[in-house]
Amino acid sequence: MSNKLQKTLISIIMLLFSTLIFWVPFYFVIVNSFKSSTKAADMNMFWPDTLHIIDNYKAVLVAADNMLIRAFYNSTLLTVLSVTGLVIVSSLAGFVLQRRERGRAASTLNFLVLAGLMIPPAVVPTIWVLNSVGLFKTLTGLTLVEIALHFPFCAILYKAFTATIPRDIDESAFMDGCGGFKLYTHIIFPLLKPVSSTIIIIQAVSIFNDFVNPLYFLPGSENATVQLTLYNFMSMYLTSWNLLFADVVLISLPPLILFIFFNKKIVAGMTAGSVKG
Repeated sequence: MSNKLQKTLISIIMLLFSTLIFWVPFYFVIVNSFKSSTKAADMNMFWPDTLHIIDNYKAVLVAADNMLIRAFYNSTLLTVLSVTGLVIVSSLAGFVLQRRERGRAASTLNFLVLAGLMIPPAVVPTIWVLNSVGLFKTLTGLTLVEIALHFPFCAILYKAFTATIPRDIDESAFMDGCGGFKLYTHIIFPLLKPVSSTIIIIQAVSIFNDFVNPLYFLPGSENATVQLTLYNFMSMYLTSWNLLFADVVLISLPPLILFIFFNKKIVAGMTAGSVKG
């Protein structure tokens, strides 16, 4: 068997595998979001005889006093604030960690950053701290939690990419009278655009889809995020599966569109800093 034929067969197998893993469940969700409540309860993949698209999606949008619309606003604001903070803090940390990677203090900081990836977050102490400073059940508190939890991964990416930027640039800037902060803002940060694009896309999808952290740190129906709206259509005795699936479709569209249009930037940014680390 020739190499070309082998590559073709592998491509076909991978395409079928991805279709089975992703598109079949997504089709199942979409089809059942078009059905009536009784038909959706059958949990099959057959196309319905009567479509209830407008009724189902309208019911989802107006449920619980337009909770889904408020949830989209909360999730969007949370995502924008968290990603902005992540880019600023992580890029600064990655730049400093890479440029000052020698010495005991640098080794300790590197260890702490890596420990942030390995040690799971503690929910109860975090709630106690947020409550002590008056940030529990606030969007500001949840934003700080999201930044803290995603900081290690982003800092490591920025550090790896900063290693590809020659130190000669720093020395030339210092000789021209450029200070450390001005060096970062005017020279280094613009060069970090590829990895910044990757971090923005990955973290935006992750934070927008976050379910656990808003559940713990931002309780309350007025503070609901998009993932928490799934509770609207579930109960102990009755679940409106058609509305639940319609809600899943609506809250899945923004991350899906973002990923489809920017997946090349994700790959480019992840591999750009892999030459030197």
